[in-house]
Amino acid sequence: MVDWKSKKFWTEGTGSVFLAILAALTIRWGLFEAYVIPSGSMLPSLLIHDHIFVNKFVYGLRVPFSEKWLVKFSEPKRGEVVVFKYPRDMSTFFIKRVVGEPGDKIFYENGTLYINDQPMDKKVPVNNDDFKWLRDADFQRDGNVYDNKDNYVHFTEVLQSKEHSILLRRGEIYDTFGPVTVPPDHLFVMGDNRNNSSDGRVWGFLPKQNILGRASIVWLSCDETLPVVTFLCNPLTIRFKRFFHMVN
Repeated sequence: MVDWKSKKFWTEGTGSVFLAILAALTIRWGLFEAYVIPSGSMLPSLLIHDHIFVNKFVYGLRVPFSEKWLVKFSEPKRGEVVVFKYPRDMSTFFIKRVVGEPGDKIFYENGTLYINDQPMDKKVPVNNDDFKWLRDADFQRDGNVYDNKDNYVHFTEVLQSKEHSILLRRGEIYDTFGPVTVPPDHLFVMGDNRNNSSDGRVWGFLPKQNILGRASIVWLSCDETLPVVTFLCNPLTIRFKRFFHMVN
């Protein structure tokens, strides 16, 4: 007979396994959760096969298995990178950058983002460290076999004093989007790879209740995954210099 009241049960027996599982689930629910970047929509800020930790505590705590908040600590700010449930399929997770808060007027034309009728600065980067990580293979997915790194130019965009990298395709005739005004309790999000991102320009505004947390740090990264177990990194292609890279 198992004595669940005994100290040994909770430190060495079945109880210790239960406590470990409970602790892991609590951390995943309220503090941090790991995700893997599957696409190039956030290049060059986040690379394909970057493994990231998402801070779920920064915005508050939710009722488990729901979109309802128990308590809120802060609101997502313009410039932050967030992970969220895709509004058209809540079982799918996306990662994008917040560019518009409630009440903001958003307009995008010829590679320039306008917020409340003011163009956001695009500067020549101080360094090209983000761009140096990119490979031709990062652009040749989903049938784009003739695309390559040389077709893109790297800029630093400034959002509310926050600087981050973006990519624009050379010589592209850029689409015009907007103007639209972000409604209450919603955000407008975009990918940093501006010509290769399915974001708010395609599917509309993001309800705040869909947000899971803010991307915080890259803890593992690799060029390629294993051929059979595709969710595991190929140890021969690990990008060691990206370990503990902060998500900007």
